[in-house]
Amino acid sequence: MSHSSPALQPRMPSGGDFRQEVWSEELAAHAQTCVRSWLAEDLGYEADWTSVGLVAPTAVAELNVVARTAGVVAGLPVGRLVCELVDQELTFRPLVAEGAKVGAGEAVASVAGPVRDILVAERTLLNAMGRMSGVATAVRRLVDAVAGTGCLIYDTRKTVPGWRRLDKYAVGVGGGRNHRGGLFDAILIKDNHLSQLSAEGLGPGDAVKRGRAFLEDTFPETRAQGMVVEVEIDLLDDLPAVLAAGPDVVLLDNMPLGALQAAVAMRDAASPEVVLEASGGITLETVRSVAETGVDRISTGWPTHDAPWLDLGLDWG
Repeated sequence: MSHSSPALQPRMPSGGDFRQEVWSEELAAHAQTCVRSWLAEDLGYEADWTSVGLVAPTAVAELNVVARTAGVVAGLPVGRLVCELVDQELTFRPLVAEGAKVGAGEAVASVAGPVRDILVAERTLLNAMGRMSGVATAVRRLVDAVAGTGCLIYDTRKTVPGWRRLDKYAVGVGGGRNHRGGLFDAILIKDNHLSQLSAEGLGPGDAVKRGRAFLEDTFPETRAQGMVVEVEIDLLDDLPAVLAAGPDVVLLDNMPLGALQAAVAMRDAASPEVVLEASGGITLETVRSVAETGVDRISTGWPTHDAPWLDLGLDWG
């Protein structure tokens, strides 16, 4: 498939999709809790003694948050929260939209008010926005790499403890999709579950049936229908029984390109409603070739556990 191919329609599982993390009042309240802990970590419940000792309490200024390198901006709402929680007199003004691509040297926001407070907010603000923008930038690169294939880029749970929701929000800003938010969010049958079930003589298809039955027996119908049932397999031979069991999604783990193509053909013939997800060893160099096998999704932990932060600085205007 060439890069000029028309965009294909992404597929969603019959049982629904995972919850997507978007900015909301509830996420803002979660972010406030995070920001308070970050500020307490930096201030030690005391003060920025360097600024107190050297900067006059009456000094005011306006500084710009500047991108040192090109990338995608994410975390502007968190930057605003940092300033508000340091001092209500601080004004945070975005100069670009959330999710905007910016060039090196471009100002993305301004911070105005008492200089002492700006210096208190500086590192926490840059840390948060730098990480979130780095995640968004990495995701955008992956999304751009698979453009035209109809394949969606999903994240994983490989996130820094305490950062998951903001990481996943940044994935969405970068144009990606969120996989399950936590263990509470779906039935996702992985290799260790299957190893345990094999002791009972059960295979991946049996696991799917047991997972579906559990949902129907345990939860109200509306929630049971909305929770995805996904199973991970690493052998093509397991796919026929899995498809026959009726999962929403099958995760094809670390399969070579030929096996992925065969899995797509098998799915199309037997259970076209089932979504196929590829994962394992995904890089910018390989993601396009994986997408062109015909899988519907690619999940990767790279943006949240290994992508570089976007280099941001706070400069005098």
